[in-house]
Amino acid sequence: MVKLTIVGRVEDGLPLAQDQTYVNQEDNTSFLLYKQQAEFLLKQVSKDSLLHPKMTILLDHHSFHFLVEKKICYIALSDSSYPRKLLFNYLQNLNKELDKLDEKALIQKISKPYSFIRFGKIIGRIRKQYIDTRTQANLSKLNALRKQELDVVTEHLNDIIQRQQILEKASSDPPMIVSTIWSSRCLQDISLKWTPVTIIILVILVLFKASLIMTDDYLISTMI
Repeated sequence: MVKLTIVGRVEDGLPLAQDQTYVNQEDNTSFLLYKQQAEFLLKQVSKDSLLHPKMTILLDHHSFHFLVEKKICYIALSDSSYPRKLLFNYLQNLNKELDKLDEKALIQKISKPYSFIRFGKIIGRIRKQYIDTRTQANLSKLNALRKQELDVVTEHLNDIIQRQQILEKASSDPPMIVSTIWSSRCLQDISLKWTPVTIIILVILVLFKASLIMTDDYLISTMI
């Protein structure tokens, strides 16, 4: 059974719509947890942390599935036993319905989460068609999908969370402080220009000092 569906914008990870059937479940702790996890996955998609357009994310006895099409991400939570091909058929149907609306301008203007209520109602209508996998319509879909290859990458949610925590820790470590004086381009130019001159001057001074010493030695020897 499909238990949760969220549609979001890949550009910034903003959730645009959800099945309006779920609105009355906001006081359900389990539902809120799944919703937060779905929003977390949407953010990962927006950050390019999840690079595949189709993925299944394992979570205990449930699975998240997402499909990315035209910079829109469709995420659904289902029981692990739910046929995966049928689930992705559901997500593809959502994509087709959104294409029919042709609301690209509106989608770009949305700034408040879950404010695309019109599409939320469409999600609820389509989801009802996929609740019972034993209906004749769904059995026919599964039969038609049986021979199709499903190119879907599978990961576990815990692995994704741990990977994100490692990245956040690495980014929070203080960077090594490099002196802007010694790394400046100006100083490099000065060094390249004057180092040979400085070496020549030092060589001249050494030779001059040496000549003075030899001259002093010569005068002393003549006086003796």
